[in-house]
Amino acid sequence: MLHHAITLCLVLISAVFAALLTPAPAHAGPTAPPRANGPLLANKVLTKGQIAAAAAITQIGVSFSWGGGSPKGPTLGIGRGSGTRGFDCSGLTLYAWSRAGVRLSHYTGAQFRQGRRIPLAARRTGDLLFFGGGAGDPTHVALFLTGGLMVHATRTGDMVRKSNFLTSSYYRTTFRGVVRPG
Repeated sequence: MLHHAITLCLVLISAVFAALLTPAPAHAGPTAPPRANGPLLANKVLTKGQIAAAAAITQIGVSFSWGGGSPKGPTLGIGRGSGTRGFDCSGLTLYAWSRAGVRLSHYTGAQFRQGRRIPLAARRTGDLLFFGGGAGDPTHVALFLTGGLMVHATRTGDMVRKSNFLTSSYYRTTFRGVVRPG
């Protein structure tokens, strides 16, 4: 599992760096398709969600820190997290999406309202997955990767990790929705 995670991380990081270093193609005339915003990867534009997911994957293994995280990366948290440099769940998602040029609040409930609601079956890499909170604001947010995998900052004493939310009885029963920022 760890080997698979490292391989996936390296592939995504390589893709992002390769895309950033690839020069834009020469203009091919009026019939050339319009270029979307984002880096190119072998004539394919990476979506903002793919950029966000790649950024989040690079943080696997970083400590959870309550209130931690900024657009620049892990920070010292607040309260229970004041002595630990890392991310809380919404700090990781705001960091990851900032790498794609999208600004998010540092509060799960606010992030739940920052973007378009997407049906679970239509989720894409980088979409935000929300959990918990009953009828109030959700209490946890993660970034969707592929299949049932998500990357998230879990809880105090733990670290940023990947989990399968579709096979987890906890995450399946507390699932609240999918939001696509940007």
